[in-house]
Amino acid sequence: MKIVSINVSKKRVVEYKGEPVTTGIFKKPVKGKVLVSKGNLEGDEQADLKHHGGVDMAVYAFASDHYEYWKGILDRSELPYGAFGENLTVTGLIEEKIFIGDRFRVGDCLLEVSQPRIPCFKLNIALDSDKAVKLFKEYFNTGVYFRVLKEGYIGQGDELRKVKELTGSISVKSVFRALFDKEYTRSKQILETAYQLQSLSQEWREKAKKRLKRVS
Repeated sequence: MKIVSINVSKKRVVEYKGEPVTTGIFKKPVKGKVLVSKGNLEGDEQADLKHHGGVDMAVYAFASDHYEYWKGILDRSELPYGAFGENLTVTGLIEEKIFIGDRFRVGDCLLEVSQPRIPCFKLNIALDSDKAVKLFKEYFNTGVYFRVLKEGYIGQGDELRKVKELTGSISVKSVFRALFDKEYTRSKQILETAYQLQSLSQEWREKAKKRLKRVS
């Protein structure tokens, strides 16, 4: 896996359905080395700190591999990196092969997979489509959030090298499906495992606990 684009943005106010909305979703590629800290990337801002940023959502990565699919779904000839609000656009970051608790060396940093992404209405704004959130959930490939175990600099072209994985963990895609796919036959098993995983963010462990009561 390799970083093909590093994307950041400052907060800004846009109009959505006649109302002002503050958002940091409009990420744009930047050149050179970028400092990654415990809370976010240098030059990046989040408007809603309850649902974005912070220790468990410090870095959001999305696979470049998914872009062709989305060009077709959205009928776009062009879709620039950063369009999904991701900080890192990465080759080969396939959610069914990335597991909670996986650790990766990239540049000077050590990153740990903490949770999937739950898209909010701001994705509709970014992609200029009122169906974007619905389509994103149905595709089940929502990207990966990392917590930062070691701060440092990263750059375009840096490789992500897996250095640790947890025995008995679950994939990012499977835990997302367990919460949002009513037809997913492995939901109970995945949710039971998710609730016990210390590397899964506390928010998602609580979600797993609540969902488990409904599928038991």
